[in-house]
Amino acid sequence: MPDKKNILVLCTGNSCRSQLLHGYLAQALGDRANVYSAGVEVHGLNPRAVRVMAEDGVDISTHTSNHVDEYAAVPFDYVITVCDHANEVCPVFPSTAKKLHHNFPDPAKATGSEEEIMAQFRSVRDEVKAYAQDFVRAEF
Repeated sequence: MPDKKNILVLCTGNSCRSQLLHGYLAQALGDRANVYSAGVEVHGLNPRAVRVMAEDGVDISTHTSNHVDEYAAVPFDYVITVCDHANEVCPVFPSTAKKLHHNFPDPAKATGSEEEIMAQFRSVRDEVKAYAQDFVRAEF
């Protein structure tokens, strides 16, 4: 069996978008990859992100919000940035890592009623899930 791939999902605060993609990739890839997520800042895990993932059968409640510097020694095969800010300020990783970028809307910036905010979280979750499925198909 080939070595496990190391995947880093990077966002600004590691609270929503990176956590969603982390959850879907970990679920889809299982033993084939080690999935990490981090931020260029640390904002804590967003409870609404946990809730919308649970609705889709993925438990990210034990995830932590981590700073990218914590993973400086990990030899990543993939670094996926999920927001333009993280892509712009992404630290330099060894050139062996394949860098991918997709700018997802930030559901944490959603406004309105709780129902409207949750609708935005679900919309972003579904977009992230489709991206995760495409990534797994293309790379694994």
